[in-house]
Amino acid sequence: MTVLGIEVSPALLAHWVDWLAPEVQPFYVTRQQAKQWDLVTDDREPTREQRDTYRVYRLDSSATHVAWLDEPTYAALPTATRAALVRAQVRHNRGVVPTVRRWHTALGPEIRQQADGHRFVWWKPLLEDRAELVLPQVVSEDIGPSRHTEVREWPSTLPRVRELAGTFAAGSGPNCFGTVMAAAGVEGADQVWMMREPFEEWLAGNTVPRGRDDVPGTVFVWRNLNGLVQHAAITIGGGWMLHKPSQSWMTPRKIRTVAEVKRSTRTAGWRLERRRLSL
Repeated sequence: MTVLGIEVSPALLAHWVDWLAPEVQPFYVTRQQAKQWDLVTDDREPTREQRDTYRVYRLDSSATHVAWLDEPTYAALPTATRAALVRAQVRHNRGVVPTVRRWHTALGPEIRQQADGHRFVWWKPLLEDRAELVLPQVVSEDIGPSRHTEVREWPSTLPRVRELAGTFAAGSGPNCFGTVMAAAGVEGADQVWMMREPFEEWLAGNTVPRGRDDVPGTVFVWRNLNGLVQHAAITIGGGWMLHKPSQSWMTPRKIRTVAEVKRSTRTAGWRLERRRLSL
């Protein structure tokens, strides 16, 4: 199976199914909603994959309680409660609460009965025999493909860039900072959630200010108004760049043009600086 121009193994697809539709899912509610709908809540921490699937970092601040429900428990809730609960997930900015309108042709009319008739949540039975249809669409939403097959010459100065280009990580965590460091030869950097501090240390010790967009080894660093690094990518020559849009399991390490990366990363309050490898 190919997603965003990248081959996806059956084993990775099976993991994606688990991460999109885990057996037990978090539903985010206020204290009042939990009481009104008679929901049992607890403070267990989501896994990294759940954090990214449900975009926990974007939740409304009022959703301070979490009800962890499996499908039978969810289905046993009164219809009105399920409908209200799903609508609340949309209001609280929980991720992957898809619309019936988008998916009813592929999944059938029964998804209208799951909640309020307009929204639903993913459970594994919905993905049976449909994973190869659903997952590519979910993963590729709002993100451009990797263009690694268009690259004609790979730079010898970036020893691992060809290996990394056009690959998905084995889960959530690996991010843009580690991808840049790994491309420059830092062993294991592509497998971990690289924090700002070690990335800044590497940047200070292995790069110097300025660089050119058309040559390999120019590190693009985006910082916010407080100077904190927010994103990074690295040029590979010929107008191409390697970058990983986020730490999510859904975002690959991909090749895009310098112009495409700059355009997709443009964010109010961020400024771009360039540094070149000094190795």
